[in-house]
Amino acid sequence: MAKSYFSICSSYSLKHMSKTGSTKSRASGRTTLAAVAAHAGVSTMTASRALNQPELVSDLVRARVALAVNVLGYVPNRAARALASRQSNIIVVLVPSLSNVVFNAVLDGIQTVVDTANYQLLIGNTRYSDAEEEKLLGTYLQSNPDGILLSGLTHSPRVEQLLAGSGVPVVSMMDLASDPAQLSVGFSQLDAGYTMTRYLIERGRRRIAFIGAQLDERTLARAAGYRKAMQEAGLADPRLELMVPEASSIALGAELLGRMLAKAPDCDAIFCCNDDLAHGAIYQCQRRGIAVPEQLAICGFNDLPASAWMKPSVTTISTPRYQVGFEAATLLRAVIDGRRPAVTRIDLGFTLMARESA
Repeated sequence: MAKSYFSICSSYSLKHMSKTGSTKSRASGRTTLAAVAAHAGVSTMTASRALNQPELVSDLVRARVALAVNVLGYVPNRAARALASRQSNIIVVLVPSLSNVVFNAVLDGIQTVVDTANYQLLIGNTRYSDAEEEKLLGTYLQSNPDGILLSGLTHSPRVEQLLAGSGVPVVSMMDLASDPAQLSVGFSQLDAGYTMTRYLIERGRRRIAFIGAQLDERTLARAAGYRKAMQEAGLADPRLELMVPEASSIALGAELLGRMLAKAPDCDAIFCCNDDLAHGAIYQCQRRGIAVPEQLAICGFNDLPASAWMKPSVTTISTPRYQVGFEAATLLRAVIDGRRPAVTRIDLGFTLMARESA
């Protein structure tokens, strides 16, 4: 009876196990490609072709190499391959938070693009820290990435130095660069802050407060938009601004509402820098018996899923987070592939969601 194709490969593999000796590199302890080749009874070059250009070898050789890989637990050395091919198939993504659903949506958009190509993501959480961003970037650049996706436009001098020295293409996400030579995908945070404030002014609100947390560049830009609208309307008052460096949360929103009312008890609207703060502010109003929006309008930013289902539902700015990730990764892939992008600054805009709270 003729033996099956797999049986031939299996018996071949078992017969050669005793001949190949150690399968590990003495220096690293990892199984080497040479060991895989010896196990499969082919040259190292042939084993490499079977793994990287399988169409260049026969079905039998491909099966023998695949079996050797499985038996020995071989994992390709991506760094060595990158040195040989000048391409690592790695894209670095740095975001300020992995627990914030805003950036989770951005990552989903990136992943959609990456899934259609042979790329792997190295994702780093900077925790809104320049020092952490510097450390992560310095580490990830050692993997010779093909491209980098960064959140925001403002970075420390050390990060700018690392990026310039790497020569790796970079696309900035969430904000729009003023320099057309800088690749960026996002929307104007300042215009969004201005639009929300103008909406409140047009609805008759005059003592409009702004509360912000975290104080990253996006929060500061939204605050600048708020300030611009208030100044144009002749309503600006420094007492109506409350900015704290703490990480944003629903609990902080409740606390800041109390602090703002103590500071400016006559305010008739509060523009929160994000929906977390707005949710907390609304809950605190309910605890205090403050009618929203009749006595105090509350609005947020980012349009988190819960905002449409709050009671009252939250007036907020809807931001294209998934699209930011998708378009940024698409733009980066074009540059990596050597294609000259027709547009280097992609403005995806934003939408004001007028609901019950303001």
